[in-house]
Amino acid sequence: MSDTTPVPTDATPKPTPPAQGDEGEQTPPVEIDWKTKAREWERRAKDNKTAADELATIKESQKSEAEKAGERLAVAERKAAEAEARVLRRDVAIEHKLSKGDAELLDTITSEDAMRALAVRLGGQAADEKKHGNHVPREGNTPAAAKSGEGLEAVRSLFGGNP
Repeated sequence: MSDTTPVPTDATPKPTPPAQGDEGEQTPPVEIDWKTKAREWERRAKDNKTAADELATIKESQKSEAEKAGERLAVAERKAAEAEARVLRRDVAIEHKLSKGDAELLDTITSEDAMRALAVRLGGQAADEKKHGNHVPREGNTPAAAKSGEGLEAVRSLFGGNP
């Protein structure tokens, strides 16, 4: 006979890992120290801010005088345009006699025509379009006394006065 050992035909079953819902071994949740993480991110943010400031300083020092003058000119032009718009808004508000709250509504509008249309709609009227409003024609006048004695006699008789 031969010296070979017989090989079994059925293999022994290997254990399967437990399903996620099973009561097998579960890994404990990882606890994160949030304060430490927050401090780490805060430190990184400060480092980034410092680096950004240094970069801005380097870029500013490398600019030519013409570029710097151009930037100053652009800032001055923007401020002048804002001042002109503010004056225009105030002029429209005064012209239409708007209250302070209504005049603040004009601050969001850039077009002069739109400002004037809104001012008219808010109830303000231009000085040349002024209406009479609440006018009492005979306010402050004393009416003339009755000339006939009939009215006076009738009143005295009603109230028991002597005629």
